[in-house]
Amino acid sequence: MIVGPAPFARALERVLAVSAARWLIVSAVAVVLATILGFLYFKTQGADVKRKNEVLAQLRELKEIDVRWDADLWRMHSEFAASPAGGPDSGAALARLGRDLTATGQTLGNPTLAGGLPDLLNSFRQKAEMVDKYRKASSVAKLALSHVMESDKEIAGLIRGAWQDFRERERLVAAESTAIQVIAEGQRYYFAPSEAQRKQVETVIADLRQSAARLPHALQSGVQRLDDHVQQLLGAKPAEHELFQKLAFLTAGPRVDALTAALSRDLEATLAEQERYRAYLVAYACALLIMLGYLAMRLIASYRLIQAANEELERRVIERTRELSEALNQLKESEAQLIQTEKMSSLGQMVAGVAHEINTPLAYVKNSLGSVTGKLPELVQFIAESEKLLDLLRSGSADPHQLGQQFALTEQLILQFRQHQVMEELQALLTDGLHGIAQISELVLNLKNFSRLDRSKVSSFNLNEGIESTLLLARHELKSHTVKKSFDDIPPVTCSPSQINQVFLNLISNAAQAIESGRGVITITTRRQDAEHVAVEIQDNGKGIPAEVLPRIFDPFFTTKDVGKGTGLGLSIAYKIVEQHGGRISVDSAVGVGTKFTVVLPLSPQESAQSAA
Repeated sequence: MIVGPAPFARALERVLAVSAARWLIVSAVAVVLATILGFLYFKTQGADVKRKNEVLAQLRELKEIDVRWDADLWRMHSEFAASPAGGPDSGAALARLGRDLTATGQTLGNPTLAGGLPDLLNSFRQKAEMVDKYRKASSVAKLALSHVMESDKEIAGLIRGAWQDFRERERLVAAESTAIQVIAEGQRYYFAPSEAQRKQVETVIADLRQSAARLPHALQSGVQRLDDHVQQLLGAKPAEHELFQKLAFLTAGPRVDALTAALSRDLEATLAEQERYRAYLVAYACALLIMLGYLAMRLIASYRLIQAANEELERRVIERTRELSEALNQLKESEAQLIQTEKMSSLGQMVAGVAHEINTPLAYVKNSLGSVTGKLPELVQFIAESEKLLDLLRSGSADPHQLGQQFALTEQLILQFRQHQVMEELQALLTDGLHGIAQISELVLNLKNFSRLDRSKVSSFNLNEGIESTLLLARHELKSHTVKKSFDDIPPVTCSPSQINQVFLNLISNAAQAIESGRGVITITTRRQDAEHVAVEIQDNGKGIPAEVLPRIFDPFFTTKDVGKGTGLGLSIAYKIVEQHGGRISVDSAVGVGTKFTVVLPLSPQESAQSAA
């Protein structure tokens, strides 16, 4: 559907002509609706239910502890043998449950739990203390009983030992019978510790003491030990019995049951309330969906009116984006051309120096070849006379006089070769010629590598070797200055060697040009900056850079040289190359003292830096 300009403008004005009061009312209604929705959602959440379930689980665990205590008490009360030392320890679990119940009760704020929890925990603490006391008292009583019962065998053995030597055997029989009665009455007292039984035990033990007065000494000692064990039993059993009676009347278990029942009722009420609010929430959500559907229809109608304007804006944005993209591509092409222009400009400044450097080894080659040419006639004559001598020797019928003359001539030529050191001189000339050719080859190779257009190739590069190669290319420009090198044993750097060489050439050339007159000193230092970086410092003792100019030296097209002597791109390109490699370049200069450039490069630049390089 195509909308004309005038109707479209009027429709857009109607959509946008919303007063501040209307927006305020709509915002207030939205806040109220959202508040109601949030309230209903909050009332349906089960946070309190979850905590109440946690409390019920903790109460069940308390109940299990109480049941284990009761079972342990009845087992200790009914068993005859002494219990293992200590028995099951529920102190850590009881302390943990006390902390958890107290913390959960404070979070819930439930009055039932807040009112019953202190008494419940206090009763459990009391019962834990009494169970521990009873366990100790029971162990003492059972130990005393076991000693009393073991005395039966001891008394019997002592009576058998005295039977042969003791004449009043009826006394031995009476003492044994009384001892058996004492042990039996002691067992009855352990299982039924009444006052009457206690008196019965005391009566029988008194009879045993009296009957043992006239017995042998060893038997008297045995009776005395039995008496001591019976006294221990009479002292320990009442305390154990009293603790058992007190534990029977403690109400820790019923308190847990009562509190659990009350919390279960609260939980059921909470769940019922949540179900009710869930129904409210569903109804409210349906109403909101109906209202949102109506608003959506209104928004769709408004959207159709605005869409036409958006399409027009999108068309203009796409057109503008295309123009900007084309401009950006042109800028990139211009940047690449400027960089290559600067590079070729630097090469052009070094052409004369490189030509001079090539002429020197070329003179080696020329002179060597000339000298070799001068020695060739002598060598040819020697070879010819040697061949004549060989022919005479091969013939077998040569005139001895002629053979002697030819042999003397050949020997004279050999002596002349040795005196003139022809072979050594030829070897030296060839060595000089090869050295000159190697120097020419090295210059050409360095020049070729430096001027390569393949700037994106990244490899492992030794900065010391790169600086040496750059110094070789710039040797003519540096011939009037002293170059001091201080190279550390630095690890190789992952970079674009062509670009890094261009940075070094720009900085070294600037250092040479900064020294206006006289023989200057250029110091080049390489070192390990830290575990991940290496640093290269190029320092001169030239005129220096004024402080007001220093902040602008890396700006494109900025130069302090005379018109026509510089493009102003050298330091800018160097700065960009180092930055693309993930490094940094800084300058420190003082007028009349000199300038120092510091280049810091990472050993392994990030992937983004490598792709930019």
